[in-house]
Amino acid sequence: MIRALALLLTLLTGFSGLVYEVAWQRILATLLGSQSEATAAILGLFLGGLSIGYSLFGAVTRGLCARAHRARRSPRLLGVYGCVEASIGLWAIAFPSLFRAVQAASVALPHAAGGAGFAVDVLLSALLVLPPAVLMGGTIPVLTQALAHDLSDATRFHALVYAFNTAGAFAGALAAGFWLVPRLGLDGVLLAMGGVNLFAGATFGVLGWRSGAAMPPVGAAATVPPRFVPLAAVALLSGFAMMTVQTVLNRIGALAFGASQFTFSMVVAVFVLCIAAGSFVVSALPRIRPLHVVASQWALVVCLTLLYRVLPDAPYGAHVLRSLFRDTDAAFWPFQGLAFVAILLALALPIALSGALLPLLFHQLRGEVDDLGAVAGRLYSWNTVGSLLGALLGGYALLFFLDLDQVYRIALAALVVGAALLSVRLLSASRLTLGLLVVAPALGGLLLLPRWEPARLAAGLFRYRQPSAETYRGATALYRELNRELRIAFYDDDPVSSVAVKELRDPGLGDIWSIVNNGKSDGSIPNDLPTMVLAAALPAAFAERSERAFVIGYGTGVTVGELASYPETREVVVSEISPGVVAAAPFFDYGNHAASRNPKTHVVRGDAYRTLLRSRERFDVIVSEPSNPWVTGVEMLYSREFLQAALEHLNPGGVYAQWFHVYETDRATVELVMRTYDSVFERVGVWYALGSDLLLLGFADGDHALDLDRLQARIAQPALAASLRRAGIDELPALLAHELLPLGVVRAASFRGDVQTLLHPVLSHRAARAFFRGALADLPPTYSLEAATVGARNSLLRRLAARSGGRLPDSLREQAVKEACRWRSLECATLLAAWLHDAPDASGPRAIAAMAGRQPGFHEDLDPQRLAELAILFGDAPGKAEGAVSYQVAADATNLFVRYYSHAAPFPRAVLAGLWERCQDAPGRCAAGLARAEGWVGPLGSQAAAASAPPAARAP
Repeated sequence: MIRALALLLTLLTGFSGLVYEVAWQRILATLLGSQSEATAAILGLFLGGLSIGYSLFGAVTRGLCARAHRARRSPRLLGVYGCVEASIGLWAIAFPSLFRAVQAASVALPHAAGGAGFAVDVLLSALLVLPPAVLMGGTIPVLTQALAHDLSDATRFHALVYAFNTAGAFAGALAAGFWLVPRLGLDGVLLAMGGVNLFAGATFGVLGWRSGAAMPPVGAAATVPPRFVPLAAVALLSGFAMMTVQTVLNRIGALAFGASQFTFSMVVAVFVLCIAAGSFVVSALPRIRPLHVVASQWALVVCLTLLYRVLPDAPYGAHVLRSLFRDTDAAFWPFQGLAFVAILLALALPIALSGALLPLLFHQLRGEVDDLGAVAGRLYSWNTVGSLLGALLGGYALLFFLDLDQVYRIALAALVVGAALLSVRLLSASRLTLGLLVVAPALGGLLLLPRWEPARLAAGLFRYRQPSAETYRGATALYRELNRELRIAFYDDDPVSSVAVKELRDPGLGDIWSIVNNGKSDGSIPNDLPTMVLAAALPAAFAERSERAFVIGYGTGVTVGELASYPETREVVVSEISPGVVAAAPFFDYGNHAASRNPKTHVVRGDAYRTLLRSRERFDVIVSEPSNPWVTGVEMLYSREFLQAALEHLNPGGVYAQWFHVYETDRATVELVMRTYDSVFERVGVWYALGSDLLLLGFADGDHALDLDRLQARIAQPALAASLRRAGIDELPALLAHELLPLGVVRAASFRGDVQTLLHPVLSHRAARAFFRGALADLPPTYSLEAATVGARNSLLRRLAARSGGRLPDSLREQAVKEACRWRSLECATLLAAWLHDAPDASGPRAIAAMAGRQPGFHEDLDPQRLAELAILFGDAPGKAEGAVSYQVAADATNLFVRYYSHAAPFPRAVLAGLWERCQDAPGRCAAGLARAEGWVGPLGSQAAAASAPPAARAP
C-alpha cells in the first residue's frame, strides 16, 4: 500500500517537475531573452541542477543508511524525501517574488546586453533555478533506496519509480502547453504546482512516519562497483545522444506541423511517454541478462538509423494528415490528437529503447541493498551530464557549424560507441573484433547516409490545408510539383531556426526571392515589398525626425534598407535572433538598397526584448517585424512589457510601428493584439499595407500626427517620396487611403478582455488555434458612437476633404479610391458607394468597380447591386412619410452598416435610425430589431446620429 501510494505521488511530482521546467524557461526568457544562447543556458542550469541533485542525494541516502545502521534503527528516508518535496513547493510559491528581486538586481547592475552582461544574468538565473533543480534530483535515489525491499526487488521498483515519474512528466508536458499556462499564467502555474509539491511532501512525511519502524536494518555501505565507470560512460553517451535527437525532432516537428507551442509540447510529451514505457517494460521483465542490455542499445542504433531515412518526409506526412481535416474549431482537437498518435507511432520503439537503458544499467550495477540510492544517484547524474552536453552541444553549439542531419548522425555515433562499450563490458566481446566487424562499419555507414534535402524540409506544407492533386501520390510526386520552378539558393539549420532562401521563377512577376524560417515565409521580394517599404516609410513620415531607427527582425532587409536610404537617418540598429537570417542577408541586397553593406546598418544578433531593454539609447523610429505570433517565442514581442520597453526607448515625437496580419487568424486574436497595444500607447493608429497586412502606429507624442500640412511636407522629401513610389503610392490621398483606424479610435472602441503579458501569455495559444482554421479575420468593431465620433474627427482622409469644403475633388478622390481598391474590397466598396451617392451619374466609380471586381475575392463586395445598397446608407435621413419598410430591409441595412463601416467614409447613423423608425412588421419585432442593432452599433437616436457624423466632416 505504501509503495503504491508513493508511486502515485511520484507521478504527481513528475507532472509538476515538467511544468516547472516549462514555466521557468518562459519566465527566465524575460531576463535572458529567447535567443538560442538563453534557451541553452536555462536548460543547462536545469539539467546541471538535476545532475548535482542525483549525485548529492545518492550520497545523502548512503550516509543516512550508514548512520541508521550504526544507531541500529531504520532510516526514515520517506520523511526526508517529504521535506525535499515540500521545499520544492515552497520555492515554487516564492519563485515569482524571487524572480522580481533578481530582475530588479539585473536592471540595477551596470552591464550591457551581451558578453559579460549576459553571463551576469545567467548567474542570477542560476540562483533561481539551481536550488529547486538540485532538490528534484532526489526523487530517483531516495525513493529507490527507501522502497526497494531487497536486491531481487530493486530493479523492478527502481524502474517503476523512473517510469511513474516520467509518465507524470508526459502529462505535465501536455498540460503545460495546451492548458495550464494560457489558463493560469506563469505565476498561477507556479502557485498551483507548488501546492502539488506541498501535498506530496506532507503525504511522504506521513508515509515515512508510519513506515519507519517497519523498515529492516541495513548493512554497511558498499564501494563503487568496478564496472561503474564504463557503464556510467554509456549513460553519459546515451544522455548526450538522446537530448541531441530530441533537439532535432523538435525542429523536424516544427518543419512538419509549424513551430507552435502545440507542436513542441507534443514532441516533448511523446518523448517522455516513450521513455516511461521503456521503464515500465523493464519493470515487467522476469529476468534480465547482459545480452538484453547490449541488444537493446544496438536495436536503438538500428531504429534511429531507419528513422533518419524517413524524417525528411515528415512534412509530407503531416500534410497528408492535415488534409483529412477541415478548417473548423471542431476539427482542431481531433487533429492534434491524431498528430500526437502519428508522432507516437513513429518514435515509440526507439525512444522506449532509450528509456529502458538506465533501469537496465542500474540492474547491472546494484550491489548492496543499502547502496541502491547511491548507485542510482551516480548513474543518473552521469546520464544527466550527458543530457547537459547534448543541450549545449547538440542543441546549440554544433548547429552553428552543422545542419540537423549532421548533428543527428553525431548522436548516432555516440550511441554506436556506447553500444560497443556495453558489448565489451557485459559480453566480454573482443575489442579488436568488435571494432573491425561492427563499430568501424557502423561509423562509416553513418558518413554514407544521404543528406536531407532542404527543399523537402523547407516546403512549409503545414500551410497547405487542402489536398492537392499530388497529395496522395507520394512525397516525391508532391515535392516535384511544388518545386518545379523553385530553387533553394541558401539553407542553414542554425540554433534558432532552419533558414532557407528560395528563388521562384514566376512568368508574370519574374524572380521572387523569399526568406523562409522553419518552413514559413517571413518576407519576399517583390511580393511583400509594399508592406516592408511602408513599415519604414509610414513611421518615418509621422516621426518628428528619423535620425536613429531600431528594427526588430531583418527578414529580407527591405525595411532596414529603406530607413538607411533616408539622408536624415544616421544609424539603423537591427535586432535579429537568427544567425542564418544574417548569413542570408546578401541574397536580398539587390532589392533593399544593399542594406547588408550599408555603413548605417548595425546588426545585433540577439533577442529584441533583451537588446532593447539593455540599451541606453533612444530612437526616433522603432519598427517591429516579427514572425506570426503562433510561432513559439514570438509572442514576447507582442507583450505589454515589450511595448512598454519600446515606448520608453522612443525619443519625443517618435513612432513605434508594429506589423500584424489578418490572414490565418481570427478577430479575437487581432483584438487581443490591438488591446495590448492600446494598453501602452495612448495614441494608436491602424493602417494597412498589403490588404491582409496591418501596421499599428504608436506615438510617444502624437500631437503632430494629425497635422496634414506637416505630413504632406514630409512625404514630399525626395527619399520618402521614392520609398512611397516603391510601394505604388504617388500622392497624399493614396497614402491616406491606407488608414483604417484613425488616431484614438482603438482607445474609444474600448475593446474588453485580457492583454498579452510576459507572465500570462495567451496570444500564442489563441493564435495557433486561429492558424489552424486559416481564415481571413475581420477587424474588431469600431462603429460604436464614441469610436465613430473620434474617427469622424481624426480621419486624415476626411481632414483632407475638409480642406475642400467637406468633399474631395474627383481627381483626389479617384486617387484614394483606386488605392483602396488595389488591396481591400470592403473599404473599396464603401468609398465607391460614397462616390456614387454623391455623383450617381459619374462613370469613374463604375469603371474602378468593374476593374477591381476582377480581383479574387472582390466580386461580391463590388457587385453593382451591393454598391447601390451601400449608397442608400449615405442618403439623408428619411422621414416616416416616405413609407414603411419591412423588418428584413432594416435588418439587412444594419448588417451592411456593420460589415462595411469605414471611418474614412462613415455611414450617417441617422439613415439607419430612420429605417428602423419606419420599420413595420409583427408586433414587437421591429423594436427587438432596433434594440439588437443598437447593441451592435450604439445609440441610433437623432442626437447620437448627429454627434457621430458632423456636417463639416462628410464622406470624402
